[in-house]
Amino acid sequence: MKKMFLCLLFVTAGFMTIKAQDMASKEETAVAAVVEKLRLAMISGNKADLESTLAKEVTYGHSGGNMQTRAEFVDAITTKKSDFKTIELSKQSITVQGQVAIVRHVLNADTNDGNVPGHVRLGVVLVFKKEKNDWKLIARRSFKVTE
Repeated sequence: MKKMFLCLLFVTAGFMTIKAQDMASKEETAVAAVVEKLRLAMISGNKADLESTLAKEVTYGHSGGNMQTRAEFVDAITTKKSDFKTIELSKQSITVQGQVAIVRHVLNADTNDGNVPGHVRLGVVLVFKKEKNDWKLIARRSFKVTE
């Protein structure tokens, strides 16, 4: 009887572990989709798409130390003051912990701010929180990478 109980306990624990990993994978996939939507909105300047990825209280930090509110960030992207022509993300990792997700990646982008072509390569950390069923960006910080 004890052996059967222990077997049942191990099988149940195994299924619970697999279910938890499955849930984490689904959340990581959902976060990755929001990151991609944000990337595309930053290139297109589509205000509705951009705003749909951002929490109301988002703080957006740049590698030069400049910090923007939601309204400032949206304005810069939609008016093309900050004009991204291409954005490529690499070395991306996503960690989901409950209602919070941390995304790290390297951003390579071609820009055309003020009709001056440029290129940036930055490390980026994004923090998302789950609001109802949607992941929203609450904080972003970039930094210069040396590699």
